[in-house]
Amino acid sequence: MSSFFRKAILAAGLSFAATTASAQENVMVVFDGSNSMWGQIEGVAKIEIARDVMDTLLGDWTENREVGLMAYGHRRRGDCGDIETLVQPGAATRDSILEQVKGITPTGKTPLTDAVERAATELAYTDRPATVVLISDGLESCERDPCELARALEQGGVGFTAHVVGFGLGADQDDTSLSCIAEETGGTYIQASNAEELKSAMSSVSTAVAESTPEPEPEPALPDVTVTGPGTAVGGSIIEVTWEPTAAQGDFLTVVPAGTASGDYGPTQGVNEDMTVAFTLPADQGMYEIRYIHDDSDTVLGTDALEITKPEVVLTGPDMVLIGEDFTIGWSPTINPGDVVTIVPVGADTGNYEGYVTVRDRSEGSLNAPADPGMYELRYILKVDNRTVATRPIEVTEPEVTLSVPDTALAGSKFTVGWTGTVNRQDYITVVPAGTAEGEFGNYFVVRDKTENDLQAAAETGLYEVRYVLREGNKTLASAPIEITAPEVTVTAPETATTGSKFPVSWTGAVNGNDYVTIVPAGTAEGEFGNYIVVRDKTEHTLQAPAETGMYEVRYVLREGNKTLATTPIEITPPTVTVTAPETATTGSKFPVSWTGTVNGNDYVTIVPTGTAEGEFGNYIVVRDRTENQLQAPADTGMYEVRYVLREGGKTLASTPIEVTTPEVTVDAPDTAQTGERFLVSWTGTVDAGDYINIVPAGTEEGEFGNYVTVRDDTEKELQAPAETGMYEVRYVLREGGRTLASDMMEIVAPEVSVTAPEMALAGSAIRVSWTGTVAAGDYIAIVPAGAEDGEFGNYFTVRDDTEKDLRAPSSPGLYEIRYILREGSKTLATRPIEITEPEVTVSGPSEVRATDTLKVSWTGAVDPGDYVALAPMGSGDDDFSNYFTIRQNTEKDMTAPETPGMYELRYILREGGRVLARQPIEVLDADAALNSGAELTAPDTASAGSTIEVGWSVDATSADQRITIAAADQAIFTWIEAVKITGEPPVSLTLPDEPGSYELRFLDVSNQAVLARKVITVE
Repeated sequence: MSSFFRKAILAAGLSFAATTASAQENVMVVFDGSNSMWGQIEGVAKIEIARDVMDTLLGDWTENREVGLMAYGHRRRGDCGDIETLVQPGAATRDSILEQVKGITPTGKTPLTDAVERAATELAYTDRPATVVLISDGLESCERDPCELARALEQGGVGFTAHVVGFGLGADQDDTSLSCIAEETGGTYIQASNAEELKSAMSSVSTAVAESTPEPEPEPALPDVTVTGPGTAVGGSIIEVTWEPTAAQGDFLTVVPAGTASGDYGPTQGVNEDMTVAFTLPADQGMYEIRYIHDDSDTVLGTDALEITKPEVVLTGPDMVLIGEDFTIGWSPTINPGDVVTIVPVGADTGNYEGYVTVRDRSEGSLNAPADPGMYELRYILKVDNRTVATRPIEVTEPEVTLSVPDTALAGSKFTVGWTGTVNRQDYITVVPAGTAEGEFGNYFVVRDKTENDLQAAAETGLYEVRYVLREGNKTLASAPIEITAPEVTVTAPETATTGSKFPVSWTGAVNGNDYVTIVPAGTAEGEFGNYIVVRDKTEHTLQAPAETGMYEVRYVLREGNKTLATTPIEITPPTVTVTAPETATTGSKFPVSWTGTVNGNDYVTIVPTGTAEGEFGNYIVVRDRTENQLQAPADTGMYEVRYVLREGGKTLASTPIEVTTPEVTVDAPDTAQTGERFLVSWTGTVDAGDYINIVPAGTEEGEFGNYVTVRDDTEKELQAPAETGMYEVRYVLREGGRTLASDMMEIVAPEVSVTAPEMALAGSAIRVSWTGTVAAGDYIAIVPAGAEDGEFGNYFTVRDDTEKDLRAPSSPGLYEIRYILREGSKTLATRPIEITEPEVTVSGPSEVRATDTLKVSWTGAVDPGDYVALAPMGSGDDDFSNYFTIRQNTEKDMTAPETPGMYELRYILREGGRVLARQPIEVLDADAALNSGAELTAPDTASAGSTIEVGWSVDATSADQRITIAAADQAIFTWIEAVKITGEPPVSLTLPDEPGSYELRFLDVSNQAVLARKVITVE
């Protein structure tokens, strides 16, 4: 890349950077449009005064800032959300802002905190410096703390500043909440009482905003960069280069000849987070430099010398190959995975090649020999500049290929071809007319690894050639003549058949299993076909007659070339079909139909309005092998036709008229029912078992439905009332067409339900809840945070046929509600407040324990028998309970200490929510550590089995019965193998067991049932 172009890009980048810097100085003016702006000062409305002095605020600084306008309280009364951006921050917006201010009509409240927050957000205050200018005549009226917001904006923003002008505040108004916005963000607060003071305040704020442009930071000094390359490398190879540090993200590295002028570049790579790049080197040998270039200044910050050596490669391969043959070649070494090895005629121009293999990470590959014999050479060519760095001669010779084919074959048939001397498994064998030009082909197959295969003869008779063709260059290596002769085929069919029926056909002399027999109108052009069957390995089959009468031909057609080999005439005649149905049927009902003269089992009987166009159909049944069935009447009354329709062509063969009339249906429901309850509905005059009874609000449009039941063969059923009260209709609706046949009005009223629970309960405990006025067994009782929206639920149970039950309290303390919720619509019918309080739970155990020892754990204030106690590593997650037990009805229990020493924690964990209610630290010591608690034992660590040892001790306190014992390591504390009661001064003698193993010496205070010291001893 030239120095000129790089500097052009650098200039463009600096221009963009300047634009970005100015964009960072955005300002939003927040204007008070609340109703109080109609207040007057010296007979003039505050809104008018503010409009007149706005131009004072918008000084020259607006020319190089993006400035916007936001107003609040200017559209709706009593709406704390009435905040609107009237002018989006942008360049040259001064006139637009002044124009918009003229149109502000004071109307509503003063949500100034929300407005300042929204302005900061629109200015992207977390990403770049932002300034808000607030003009307000009143204090916050929407229950937010502006001081708290100001602190948050200051902490979270990038150079956020707010200037505040308080205008016309009352003498009794504390303006602290306005002034703190400016104080917390480093802005200016000015209070103005009249027009002159407001103009002065606007001028002061304008000056403050104009002076807020930050001074540009000095450009940091560019670092020295250490560049590391391999020192030497082969021309055209790939090398890795590293550097330290990265000066800037746009920087890059390049490889150039030593002494190249600054600003000139060879291959380049941009810097990255890994601080490693790969270069493909030039092929020319010599001394080079790897340079690190600073993108913005085009300065070289670091270099490393690199010597590029001459690439040398050795090629291996056969001395001679057959034309088109695949052969193996080798090379060593690989210079670049993108290099190629190719075969070209001797003396071919550099860079010219066709067949080639890319070396990648291999040392050998395969090439396909050219189609023309002669002298060639293998070449190893560098990817970097197509330079040949190694060659090897190779001769390409003619192969000897033979073909074996029959003298004749029937047109379209398959005949066997044999061959010898396969050159390439992708070569192919084809059959073409004698004398066909080289490169053209007819039917063919690929030779692959076979020596014979079947080839399909052409459809036309005559003299042909079977050719073995080399895939490489499509050169014919061998050929053999063959004569294609006409086959003798016959086809037989009946003289007549009825439209749409299936009739038998037979044939002789089948040529190919894929040939087909078809029926077409007499005289149809060759190659066209109607209904057909494939002959496969059969000699007879059935063929479907067309829907139209007339003279036809049955043809045997050769799949190869679609040539007709035999024909026979057939006449298609109309069938005699009748259809019978009753004169009338009620809408939606099923009525009997019968028919005679079935043509095809797939024909169908349908009912359509009288005069319906041919091919259209309504409800229908397929005739199959029957002569009668049930057909469903439409939902609309009127004159209809029942038609017998031929599946082939959709042609009507017979029809009979029928009138569809209105059925007499009634439905009866109670006058009232409670929301969500099940009530009894009865009906008469069922039309169809699939019809349904539906309840919907009075006046609901036809076709809509709410809760419903299907009538089936019943005359009464229970229907579920909706969750909302009001006037409803119970409707009998025809399944066919969704038409209402009868309805009855009823009123859904609110049920009287109550729910009772204690005022307080512990977190996670079981709460006894009772209720009255159950509406439906599927309703449920739930506990949710106070004020939760309808439809939300936490822990719950279904009421079924009970009147009281236990409900699980949530794990977090707070104010909650217990609700009786209607299953239908999830509507709350009754509530009861309850406070969930924090349980007072303790968990206790020893402060120290040896690894794998048994420790006794106790607890108080148990909440639920399903809670559990866990022993987990200190600092592990509260969900770590690999070592735990369930407390059930106990207050203490033994558990085994972990095998790994360290600091652990006993935890009492609430089953509900898995919350830890109590903790106690415990240290797990090594398995052989001494445990001292008021005494200390002195004895050898090891001794012989059966020997006598002396044991010394020191103890803090005495008691009536103190003993030194020896016990097995896992033996209960107050049991032993041998014990000595202490009556004098130390030491005492103890005889060790005869069985080798690990034992424990214990200092026991039997009187107080305490273990004062423990020491492990190994008996050998």
